[in-house]
Amino acid sequence: MQTKKYSSYAQIDNELEILKIEKEISYQKMVLSVQKTKESFTFLNVASNVADAVKSTFFSSSGTILSLMIPIIIKWFTNKKRGN
Repeated sequence: MQTKKYSSYAQIDNELEILKIEKEISYQKMVLSVQKTKESFTFLNVASNVADAVKSTFFSSSGTILSLMIPIIIKWFTNKKRGN
């Protein structure tokens, strides 16, 4: 970073004011980012993301896990004793 040279106190004051405003903008961006992160962790958003993950895993185009589970589930139902 190159050292700046000022010829008057007014230039220094202007630079300090600019830096102060830039600092406030950065702070507000950070606050907004934290708020958006909090909002993304609501129950409905988390549940939706989990549901999407399960859906993409079990009902993918290849359907490998689902195709493996269907015979096991059918066998379990057929071997299940009535009344249990």
